[in-house]
Amino acid sequence: MELSLDELDFNESGEWPLPIKIVAIILLCAAVWGAGFYFVIKDKQIELESLEQKEQQLKKSFEAKTAKAINLEAYKEQMIEMRTVFSSMLKQLPRKSEVADLLIDISRTGLINGLEFELFKPEGERPIDFYAELPISIKVTGDYHQFGEFVSGVAALPRIVTMHNLTLKPIGKDGGKMSMDITAKTYRYFDQDVD
Repeated sequence: MELSLDELDFNESGEWPLPIKIVAIILLCAAVWGAGFYFVIKDKQIELESLEQKEQQLKKSFEAKTAKAINLEAYKEQMIEMRTVFSSMLKQLPRKSEVADLLIDISRTGLINGLEFELFKPEGERPIDFYAELPISIKVTGDYHQFGEFVSGVAALPRIVTMHNLTLKPIGKDGGKMSMDITAKTYRYFDQDVD
């Protein structure tokens, strides 16, 4: 008894021959599995991959935070030390009312060391982040040792003053006298009380 596919009736599937029933069951299972994969498993696989990546990121974050937590006491001590150092450095910055006295101290240091001032020009305050820079253009004449004593004397002042753009030029042919152009800078912290 030979049966063609056109003669198969789904309403009478119970009477189909056994090999056709097996093929139909296999095809039905494959269709259910394919639909399940396409509609359910595929999206879940993508979600699983995303969650696995997130898990790796969270593990790294956890390890980093664990290392910080282990060293928390050391970090706290370091923070206290940094605050102390920062506070002492702030005390070395001139307040707005102390800038005039600092300018006098710088010029006095030059005069004590025998320098002749050709230019002593405080420039305008320049805001930078959380502090202001106060540059002073200076041009003096003297000899090499006087310049060294001047720079050393300015460095010894109780307030922070830095030296920039140093240029030395000989005056005349004897080489004893020299001219020095330099920019001295001091700094003021914005959060200090305004005097």
